[in-house]
Amino acid sequence: MNISKYCVSNGKKFKLENYSTSPPDDSDEKKELKEQLSDDIKEIRKLQELFFAYDRHSILMLFQAMDAAGKDGAINHVMSGINPQGCQVFAFKKPSSEEYKHNFLWRHHKVMPEKGRIGIHNRSHYEFVLSCKINPEFVLLERLPGIKEVGDLSKDFWNQRYKQIVNFESLMAENGSVIMKFFLHVSKDEQKARLIDRIDYKEKNWKFDLADVKARNQWDLYMAAYEEAIAKTAKKSAPWYIIPADDKWFARALIARILKETLKGLDMQYPQLNEEDLEKLQQAKKEILK
Repeated sequence: MNISKYCVSNGKKFKLENYSTSPPDDSDEKKELKEQLSDDIKEIRKLQELFFAYDRHSILMLFQAMDAAGKDGAINHVMSGINPQGCQVFAFKKPSSEEYKHNFLWRHHKVMPEKGRIGIHNRSHYEFVLSCKINPEFVLLERLPGIKEVGDLSKDFWNQRYKQIVNFESLMAENGSVIMKFFLHVSKDEQKARLIDRIDYKEKNWKFDLADVKARNQWDLYMAAYEEAIAKTAKKSAPWYIIPADDKWFARALIARILKETLKGLDMQYPQLNEEDLEKLQQAKKEILK
């Protein structure tokens, strides 16, 4: 399967309208991907052990999407085979008062995964150019110099913020972080059906948030914000993957395949012991056998 068609590593000509919210029409490809999901997860588990032992890289899997696009389910299923000791998951909510006293990247920088570990960020630093762009009054909470009212937020301000994100991700990549940014691309009609389910089924009521309705009413603004954010920050060292999310199982299977192929592409190997250390192992074995 060619996963490169879902990857955006150069955003100059990126248009969200060129990416479907539905799986490809090729039923064989879709069937194969879903059938291989279980095997892909098993292989990810084996590769994760090697990844942990190799200890040269970290992986950041960053998930962004509109509400009800399936972020939680994707994370749950794709990472079901991962050893929890080698994984770190963070779901970002509204910044705390402490976090607002630092730059907007601070809370994300401090929880970047260490070498040998896979970090999962459910929502991310991109909220500061997505929800904050749609609701610019949130930026005022940052108490930035020269920004006293919403009218002070110019195009230059947002371009500078995109640049800061690119620089941040470049810093991480240059020091061994493999950054994978997933946008779960769901249609407005499919979101409608899922939100209604959250209301109609009692066991899903807890998932519903009235704020989801407000964001839905700003759909076109969010799509424009996502398009610009992806276009401005898609780089070879930190690509975006546009995941068709109307079919939950296809989305999960595709994310798993991307993770598996990324791990396989790292050219990892288990640490090799020198002759002296190998001799010590044999001595240790003799001691144990006694």
